[in-house]
Amino acid sequence: MAVPKKKTTRARRDLRRHSSAYRLHAANSILCSNCGVPSLSHRICGECGNYNGKQILANKSAEA
Repeated sequence: MAVPKKKTTRARRDLRRHSSAYRLHAANSILCSNCGVPSLSHRICGECGNYNGKQILANKSAEA
C-alpha cells in the first residue's frame, strides 16, 4: 500500500479542492415573460420591472 512521505499541507489540499469545484459558469438568463428581454432568472426584470407576472417596480418609460 502506498504511503505518502510527507504530510499534505492545508494550502495544497485546499488548492486542489478549489480548482475543481470553483469554475466560471454561464449566467442563467431567461426571457422576460412581459417584455421579452433577457434577464437573470428569479430576479426583477431591469427593463419593465415585472417579476412572476406582477408589476413590482414602476416603469422607466412612465417616469421619464
